[in-house]
Amino acid sequence: MSRNFLVVDPEEGIEVLKGLASTIRIRILKLLHVEGSMNGNDIAEKLGLPQSTISTNIQVLEAAGLIRTETQKARKGNQKICHSMFDEVLVMFKEDISPLKSNSIEVAMPLGLYTSCEVSAPCGLCSSEGIIGLLDVPDTFLDPDRMKTGLIWFTRGYVEYQFPNNAKLSQNKIEAMEFSMELSSEVPGTSADWPSDITLSVNGTEIGTWTSPGDFGDKRGVYTPDWWKLKGSQYGKLKSWRVMPDGTYVDGVKISPVSLVDLDLANHHSIRLRIAVKPDAKHPGGINIFGRGFGNYDQDIILRLQTER
Repeated sequence: MSRNFLVVDPEEGIEVLKGLASTIRIRILKLLHVEGSMNGNDIAEKLGLPQSTISTNIQVLEAAGLIRTETQKARKGNQKICHSMFDEVLVMFKEDISPLKSNSIEVAMPLGLYTSCEVSAPCGLCSSEGIIGLLDVPDTFLDPDRMKTGLIWFTRGYVEYQFPNNAKLSQNKIEAMEFSMELSSEVPGTSADWPSDITLSVNGTEIGTWTSPGDFGDKRGVYTPDWWKLKGSQYGKLKSWRVMPDGTYVDGVKISPVSLVDLDLANHHSIRLRIAVKPDAKHPGGINIFGRGFGNYDQDIILRLQTER
């Protein structure tokens, strides 16, 4: 069974930490995690607390992105149903992640050089100079101008890239493999609370899923061009997937048991990376992939192979 987790950098996720800084809110989260979604009245009854107290704390948890709510019709009027967002919340200082060693091979893949794609609207491509092709038309992803792409977005589907396996060419054994890219969810407009499950696969094998918390537009991305509307996606989170001998990690946190042995890279001349929002995702909130000229990190999709020598 898959688990949804949130990795919090204290410098970026102070609102999440505030949301957790209450015994009552922790009890609410545990209740939703164990017993499933329920309305505020049921939560108040289960915890033996005033409904007004529960309502106030639900607002804090929702603002922190730790729960989501939806309004449903009830016998008398409407009721707000609360849903738990995550099974685990991990606090991590990014500086503590050990960097790859110097004996590594790095390849930067421009966003537009995907070798396969299947996407659904809303979707689009743009370069640092303007929109490429037509918005919300999946066939635009075949436009030759896609080679200039600095920002990709779509609702469901995937883009796939084919990297050379330079470790095999140089006859070196791979000790670790890392992918680095800037990502966010995708919603018409923007919303910091719009979770989306983004799944990576290598040569047809899923290596893990990260749940993006939202689509960020509170300020212009450091490298996002001035012509790009402020109401559009501005930047994402710089994420690192690392496949090791003992499993796969996102930003240093183990998310799946898929290891280098499972990928058998020594027998593949290329490394096919698929970035997807799956049709059956628990949080199908779309995706933005930021490349050079957009977002907060002026980089393409980076592959790093750490070798024995």
